[in-house]
Order: sequence, then C-alpha cells, then structure tokens
Amino acid sequence: MCERGDRQPMGLSLKKSSFLLIALGLLGTGGILGCSTPTFEESSSEEISSPNSDETGVFSYEPYAELLQTYVDENGMVDYQSLQQNRQGLDQFNASIGAVSSATYESWSDNQKIAFLINAYNSFTLQSIIDQNPIKDSIRDIPGVWRIRTFEIAGESKTLDNIEHQTLRKDFNEPRIHAALNCTALSCPPLRPEPYVADQLDQQLDEQVEQWLSSSYGVQIDREAAEVKISEIFDWFGEDWLADYGVESGFAGSDKERAALNFMTQYLEPEDAAYLEAGDYQVKYLDYDWSLNQKSS
Repeated sequence: MCERGDRQPMGLSLKKSSFLLIALGLLGTGGILGCSTPTFEESSSEEISSPNSDETGVFSYEPYAELLQTYVDENGMVDYQSLQQNRQGLDQFNASIGAVSSATYESWSDNQKIAFLINAYNSFTLQSIIDQNPIKDSIRDIPGVWRIRTFEIAGESKTLDNIEHQTLRKDFNEPRIHAALNCTALSCPPLRPEPYVADQLDQQLDEQVEQWLSSSYGVQIDREAAEVKISEIFDWFGEDWLADYGVESGFAGSDKERAALNFMTQYLEPEDAAYLEAGDYQVKYLDYDWSLNQKSS
C-alpha cells in the first residue's frame, strides 16, 4: 500500500526535481512502486458486488432494521402509506440484496442464507405493496405478484415463489420459516419489526412461532366442540413438518396434520399440548383472511 509518508523530502536539485515530477506522474497512472489505481470497471465491480457488506462478506441489515422500526409496529402492522411516501431506504436496501454476488452467498453458513432469504422475501413483498398506487386492499389484487414479477437476489432473478419454494423450502429443512415469511395478509404470521440475523435466528424463529400460534390466526382449540382449528399454512405446506415431527401414534387428522400438531406442542401450554396429543377432536382449518396488514391511521 502506498503511504503519503513515502514522498521524498524537499531541497532536491533541479535534476532530481525533474525526476520527481516524472515519478509523480507515473504514480498517478500506477507506473511505479507496485501501486496501481483501480480501473473504473474494477472499482465499480467491487462496489456493486457487495455495497451493503463488509470485507468478509457479512451483509448489513442496519438500513432494513431502521425501516422496520419506523414503519412496522409490535403486532406486525405496517404503515404502507408513509412507507410509500418515503421509499428510498427500502429501494436502496432491495438493490443491495441484488448486488450480493452468488459467490458471497455460497460462502455463507446455512443460518446466514436463511436469514438473508427471509429478509429478502419480506422486503420484496413490502416493495410489491407500495409499488401499487393506490395501495391495494390485498396482495392477491396484484397480478403476478408471486409467480411472475422477479427481483434480483444474490446474482439471480427470482420470483417470490422461487425464493420460498425453490430455495428456502428446497435447500433447508426448516419448517419454522413459515412463521417468518410474511405475505402482508392478516392471517399470515406477523411481520417481525426487526431483521432476522444468523446468530439469533433460532431464537427469533421460535419467538415467531410462539407469537403466531398464540394468535387467533395460528391455532384455536375448542374443547366443547371437540375441534382444533389450525392455519391453512399447515394444509398448504404440511409436508414440511413430516420429516422431523411425523408420528405413528397420538394426535388426530392426516399424517401431515398430526406432524403439524406435534410440532405445535412445544410452543403451547402443557394442558393444550396434552389435549392435542390425546387426539380426541376433529382437525379443521381456519378461514384465511387476505386483508392487508395495514396499520390504521
């Protein structure tokens, strides 16, 4: 590395001064002393490859954290109108997601990848909502929002469905992601008002499951009617729980429903967990409310 202290002292002869001027000119073009000025392409490439990462490839979620703290409340409700009017931070963060290189992504641990993908999915979904003018009453009113519209992520173009089904669900055996991915509907698990990060991911996912299942959109146990109603998410993606939570006895319903109920028991009160395991009830699915999770003004 060239240091400013490497310069020659004053008081040189005219000949030496002339040589110095030539040398300084060469320094400006990277001609001597092994110091080279990066070309425009190299400089731009380095900036584009990881504008939101440090030298080790660790991705920074600070801009996203500030955004979530500003526009998302503790219940996961979003002030979309204000976010739409002040969208620069979200747009810049989403651009940084696309600028992460595939090599950098592949160098990360599983927890880093999972956190990155969940944050990307949720952030791109926020963008999908505020791109509409006026804002729609439901994400389902946006044509092609899941399967057609693409976003740049880690050197690839992916749809929201690609991120969820072809990457997160395919590459990782982690069913708790369903408590973290937010589709902006009231029946979705709540949008966490902070980013997911690798070193806290296990705790964050457990907290998300607990919050989701404790709500009326997660599970409802009606002992008098002998019914247990659970989120339709367990119907749509129930096979994701089979590998780790499938059981041969206890609980009620189909194989995937019993696996989902077994999964839930670790997050419920002991008496509710025991009731689920006994299996003397009928399993039903809750109606899904697709209304936008918009914070009331």
